Amino acid sequence: MYADRNFKTKKAFKEAVQNGQTVTLFQDGPFGGTVAVYDGTFSVEGPHYPEPHKWYAQATVKDGKVIKVK
Repeated sequence: MYADRNFKTKKAFKEAVQNGQTVTLFQDGPFGGTVAVYDGTFSVEGPHYPEPHKWYAQATVKDGKVIKVK
C-alpha cells in the first residue's frame, strides 16, 4: 500500500496528515492498474517502488482519507 505522494520518510507522511493535508492510499494492481482505498486500517510502505522501502507505517483511513498514522 502506498500514499498518493511519495513521502521519503515516515515522519513526513505523519506530519502531512497531522497538518490537515489530504492524503489518500492506493494499492498497485497485478495488471498495471491501481485500487483506491477507503475505510479501514492499512500497512503503508515508502518510498514508492522501485526505490527500496525504508519506512513502514500503519494508517487509518476514513472516507478515503488518511486520518491517523502510527
